[in-house]
Amino acid sequence: MKRWLYPGTFDPPTNGHLDLIQRALPLCDELLVAVAENREKRTLLTLPERLQLMRGMTATLPHLRVIGFDTLLTEQVRLHDVAAVLRGVRAFSDFEAELVMALTNRKLLARCETIFMMPSEPFLSLSSSLVKEIIHYGGDISGFVPAPVLAELRAWGKLP
Repeated sequence: MKRWLYPGTFDPPTNGHLDLIQRALPLCDELLVAVAENREKRTLLTLPERLQLMRGMTATLPHLRVIGFDTLLTEQVRLHDVAAVLRGVRAFSDFEAELVMALTNRKLLARCETIFMMPSEPFLSLSSSLVKEIIHYGGDISGFVPAPVLAELRAWGKLP
């Protein structure tokens, strides 16, 4: 079985994340979307909230599981017998940082392969950080996140 792992903080999950997920699914037998608990990042949402949002927005997609993790990525690769790690790359600056991470992961676990995928054109400049900034200033994020994410954020009182 060709299992890929798509890790990220997903704070919050965006249309760009969903784009990569939908385009990656036909390329593997199973996709694990791994929502990270990163103590270094100041998140808008808790890990359980981010897991709920990701599960809600991907509920109808086949061959996909959403998991949470707070270990080294290579531990998840080993634990779930992952063939490749999927990373989204929007610009050269993303690629540079992602390349360093991919090479480090390969040093930690020789069989840890990374596949870089560019987002579709409408999502080239979209990031969770941008969405959080728009939320902070009271802007409308409806064009940037899937409908289930928007509905939950409203229900939780996270939007002005």
